[in-house]
Amino acid sequence: MIGAVDWGIIWGRIFHPDEVFLRALWATVYISVLAQILGVILGLIAALMRMSRFSVFRFLSGAYVLVFRGTPVIVQIFFVYFGTNLLFGRTLIQSINFGVFTLNDAVIAGILALGINEGAYMREIIRAGIDAVDKGQLEAARSLGMTYALAMRRIVLPQAARVIVPPLGNEFNNMMKTSSLLFFIGVYELFGDADVHYSTTFKPVEFFLAVAFWYLVLTTAWSLIQAQIERRLAVSERGDELTFRERLAGVVSPLSTWATRSR
Repeated sequence: MIGAVDWGIIWGRIFHPDEVFLRALWATVYISVLAQILGVILGLIAALMRMSRFSVFRFLSGAYVLVFRGTPVIVQIFFVYFGTNLLFGRTLIQSINFGVFTLNDAVIAGILALGINEGAYMREIIRAGIDAVDKGQLEAARSLGMTYALAMRRIVLPQAARVIVPPLGNEFNNMMKTSSLLFFIGVYELFGDADVHYSTTFKPVEFFLAVAFWYLVLTTAWSLIQAQIERRLAVSERGDELTFRERLAGVVSPLSTWATRSR
């Protein structure tokens, strides 16, 4: 079975990708980034609504999470792409020309669907991050004359970011993999490129193994970036990073103290 695999195809797809493949790779990246940004914005709005004193806002936030976490994302993608224009009776999902490049209607629908779905998950992540901050800090900021919005922006959210960033990074990793579902509405991205080549050559092992490698490259690269972000947040929380000499002094000092006390 191993001898039946055309390793030349796999080698070429990994080390000598063509321009069409690179465009598909770029589509996966920018779709994931835009959808994740939209998801964070919607998640923040939904989290603040969940914490509102108005019951209607809390109800809408809960309904949003119930619907979009309780239904398959592929169903949501199809509904946004095929059903939005019919539901509202006008063309809401359409191509957008930015001059330098154009986002077609399928890409727009995919970004919206993935972003809306992600917002339902980000609501819980952001809410948990806000709840992790001592409520007394918000009360102290309000007592100093800050508005609720200003206190959230300057006091609460910067501290909540340390709790939010790790799961946010994991969500973005999942977003890059979930973007493969957009091929079913005609978006040409990494999985779509592999599927098109497979359908013309009938070599599924070669093309899907190569595309799996590239997804692994994307998720690994992001994991390294995420680790750096988390390290910086941890350093800012405990102060400047210790040098090697300071770490060594920290180990020696307890021994010196013990020796002094034992005399």
